Amino acid sequence: MIARRALFAAPLLATPALAQSWPERSLRIIVPFPPGGPVDGGARVVAQVLQEQLGQPVVIDNRSGAGGSIGTEAAAKAAPDGYTLHFGSTGSLAVNQTLVPNLSYDTRRDLTAISVVSAVPMLMVARTGLGLSDVADAIQRARRAPNSITYATSGPGGAPHLAGELLRQKGGVELTMVAYRGAAPAMTAIIAQEVDTTFLDPAVLMPHVRDGRMKALAVTGPQRLAALPDYPTLVESGLPGVEVENWYALLAPAGTPRDRVARIHAALSTALARPETMRSYVEQGQRVLNLNPEAATAFIAQEIDKWAQVVRSAGMKPE
Repeated sequence: MIARRALFAAPLLATPALAQSWPERSLRIIVPFPPGGPVDGGARVVAQVLQEQLGQPVVIDNRSGAGGSIGTEAAAKAAPDGYTLHFGSTGSLAVNQTLVPNLSYDTRRDLTAISVVSAVPMLMVARTGLGLSDVADAIQRARRAPNSITYATSGPGGAPHLAGELLRQKGGVELTMVAYRGAAPAMTAIIAQEVDTTFLDPAVLMPHVRDGRMKALAVTGPQRLAALPDYPTLVESGLPGVEVENWYALLAPAGTPRDRVARIHAALSTALARPETMRSYVEQGQRVLNLNPEAATAFIAQEIDKWAQVVRSAGMKPE
C-alpha cells in the first residue's frame, strides 16, 4: 500500500552536534513549473518561511516541462542532505504516476514527504445562456441527453479534465470534453458561450461570477470554502465521492535524514500557525493542511491510487 520504508529509509540520524549546525548554507526548492503560476507562488511563500525560521537563504529553482516531470525528476535525483527540497502538486506528484508512460521517478520510492501544505478546490461554473439552476439540474439534463453538455479543460490530464472525468464516472453521466491550451482560454470560452461548463480556480472565476458573466454551481473540495460559504460542494449536491483539489506539497529526496525533515516541518508549522498566514491562505480560497511527514506520506499515496483509477478508466494520455 504505502511504501513507507522507501519514503523514510533515511540513513542514521546525524549526531546532536551536526544536527545543531545544520543548515550551514543556502537551501533550494525545485519547482517543476514556470514562475508566476500557483505552484511557484506557493513555493515562494514556503521559501520565505523557511528562510526566516532556518536562518539561511532559500532559493527557488524553476525547472519546468513535461507536465512537471522534469523538475520532479531533478529533485528525486538530488543529494539527500536536506539542502535540496521540492515543491510539487497533485499533477506532478500523483497524476503523472499513471498518466505519463515510462516516468523516470516514483513519488513514493524516490521522494520523502515533509508536508502537504495546502489545498484549493475548483469552482464548477456554467455559461449563463445554459440556464442551469444548480448541479442537480446539470446532471438531469446530462442524463436525459448524454454528451449534450460540454465542459472546457486546460488540456488532457489537467485538473479540470480530472474533475470532469470523476464527475462522469461517479455521477453516471456522459459529458463532452473540449480541450483548450490552458486555463485562461477555457475561462474565455465559458464567457463567450462556446462551452457549457468548466472547473477552475475560484480566485480566477469569482470576478466573472460576480459581474454575471458566468454562474457558479459548486466547489469541488470536501467542504465549503470560507471565502465562498454560499456555494455547496459537489458531494452536498448529490455526487458522493466527487472531490477534487489541487494540493501543494513540500518534499525532499528519499534518504534525507529524518531529523532534517522534522526540522523543516517544524519551521513550516511555526509560520503556518500565525493568524496572518492562515488569513492569507483563506483569502486565496485555500485550506491550510500542514500534514506532518507520516500523514503527508499516506495522503499522497492515496491520491496516487485515486487518480490512477480515473486516468486508466478514462484512457487519458499526456499531450
